[in-house]
Amino acid sequence: PSNMSAWWNKLPMLGACLTIQIITGLFLAMHYTADTTTAFSSVAHICRDVNYGWTIRYLHANGASMFFLCLFIHVGRGLYYGSFTLLETWNVGIILLFSVMATAFMGYVLPWGQMSFWG
Repeated sequence: PSNMSAWWNKLPMLGACLTIQIITGLFLAMHYTADTTTAFSSVAHICRDVNYGWTIRYLHANGASMFFLCLFIHVGRGLYYGSFTLLETWNVGIILLFSVMATAFMGYVLPWGQMSFWG
């Protein structure tokens, strides 16, 4: 169709980023210790002693940035094509956007001192 453009490739990228985040997060959670006294050493253990642990860590860190980039491009596409006129759909999308942002904030940024362990 004539209305298909490069903008429509972003949703599969969003799904791929989310899948990478979930898989790498599960692998990292298998070796991570949330205790404040051992958290840093568990991250060092992941990077040094776990097979491809450094790759999994960097995929998880950069996958989060890529996920949010794809998410913001997806919202930008909706703004460009005027999808905000469909109020119910747009409001559900905005609620999902805020939920994802709140989850990232509560899980990674808010715990005191934990984010600095990941570099």
